[in-house]
Amino acid sequence: MPSHLFADRPAQQPPERGTVDALISQTRRLRGDVDAVRRDAVTDEDDPQGRWQRALCELAMHQLDDLGAHLGQLRAGVPEQKTEPVLDESAGALAGPVYEEMSAQRTGSLLSRVGSAEWNLLTDEVSWSEELYQIFGRPRERGPMTLDEMPSMVFAEDQGLLQAMVTDCLIDGKPIDGEFRIVRADGRVRTVHMMGEPVLDSDGCTASMWAVLRDVSELRRSERAVRESSDSLQRMQHIEQTERRVAVELQEAVLPPWRGSLRFATGGPAPLDLAGHYLPSVSSGLIGGDWYDALALPGGDALLTVGDLTGHGVTATSSMAMLLGALRGMAVAGIAPGALMSHLNQLLEASAQPALGSALCCRYNPVTQTLSWAQAGHPSPLLFRGGKGCALKRPEGMLLGATYGAVYEQCEVRLRPGDVLVLHTDGLTRGTGGDDFGTDRLLSLAPRFARARDAQEVVRSVVEEFGQGPREDDACVLVVRVGG
Repeated sequence: MPSHLFADRPAQQPPERGTVDALISQTRRLRGDVDAVRRDAVTDEDDPQGRWQRALCELAMHQLDDLGAHLGQLRAGVPEQKTEPVLDESAGALAGPVYEEMSAQRTGSLLSRVGSAEWNLLTDEVSWSEELYQIFGRPRERGPMTLDEMPSMVFAEDQGLLQAMVTDCLIDGKPIDGEFRIVRADGRVRTVHMMGEPVLDSDGCTASMWAVLRDVSELRRSERAVRESSDSLQRMQHIEQTERRVAVELQEAVLPPWRGSLRFATGGPAPLDLAGHYLPSVSSGLIGGDWYDALALPGGDALLTVGDLTGHGVTATSSMAMLLGALRGMAVAGIAPGALMSHLNQLLEASAQPALGSALCCRYNPVTQTLSWAQAGHPSPLLFRGGKGCALKRPEGMLLGATYGAVYEQCEVRLRPGDVLVLHTDGLTRGTGGDDFGTDRLLSLAPRFARARDAQEVVRSVVEEFGQGPREDDACVLVVRVGG
């Protein structure tokens, strides 16, 4: 193998074998760890982040294969040397040149992809290592190529680069460091990285040029996959951020603009004090289809409603906006809660964006202090009275959008001054795994609700109890406190 040093430099002694063996063992162990991470990576091809993670792992494995192959060649000394494989107990794998050759065939490491050459300018002799014939796909019997012959295999776009590198090396004594693409006789396109230097004679003139040529096709392919998957991930993240911003703006435009307590239904002896709150999910980066709403109706009644549509993002919030707008319009028209739910079911079932939803609709008459309500697959209102709480008995009603022609029953309950009514979506009380133990926790807050001065203080108590821990879904709560 030609010398890789200037002719007037003394040759350095090779490193001790034990040091190289230790580096090989460390490289193998690290490669195994990276491979384990790659196997555990998400395999869903529709997941940009999973593709990016796998691409990074594969790039790291290529680079570790390269490092291991170089260290194996450094330890072997003479590439043609063959020894029997031995067990490397520290690495848990075979060691020796035979192992490296097997590894190269299995993983595409650099043993068969790094070669060296020297072009003698005085004698016109050319020497190639065996590996170089493999890189160029050139039969050994045809012998090595001269510098004039090499451009015949190089891409037309890269021929000028190769010529400039060789000219700078031979004329100006500059080192070679660049890449070009070749087309082999079998039609395969490979990317070759070339590094070299001029070899000087005793007079300081260029006598020959040596070079190490490395097939970096797989490495560049892995790097390209990382770039493409990273770009795809960034695009997806940008889309998600844009969608979240639009969903938030749409939600803020639809939900009630008031903050704090609000006086409602003041035309009777028992007006309402209202407060609401939206709690976003911590497990999803997108806004859901939850809503709460209160609306003063003609004649002095009040509309109170909460609901939840399946899904997240713009699709869910736009469907929620459509449904809430229809609900308000029908309530203003005087349609009772039970019939209103039937119309909403037909609307959602016929929507261009089919979805399922739960909803609770209440109409409060301040003169009679009567609450008429209906529900569609939704948790019942919780009534707190005298320091105790209970869930109102639910009338029949299935999820909105579940089936055509569904009928929804309607119930009535008379409220008293001092009563507190809590309307919420199921994301507030449903725990991890779908358990609904949160309803008991909410009912246990009855003594605190009894001491509350207004509806906003009740909301704060609810948020303190349920707003701190992780929640799998969005949630809304609407508190109604009956005045006296």
